[in-house]
Amino acid sequence: MSQSVGALASAQAFEVLGAVMAKKQQNQQAQMTNLLVQSAMQTVEQTSMAQPVGNLGQNINISV
Repeated sequence: MSQSVGALASAQAFEVLGAVMAKKQQNQQAQMTNLLVQSAMQTVEQTSMAQPVGNLGQNINISV
């Protein structure tokens, strides 16, 4: 009986450990995703702030 109780407790401990590790991995993935989104937003802001060089592409000729 004591061996089965010990085995059950050990199995539960491993289950809890697995859940804790999965939670840590999810948190780490969320942090990496946030960093990726922030870097993408910085790139978009830098691109939108760029001024055109010369007058290339500023005039559109339309013939009807």
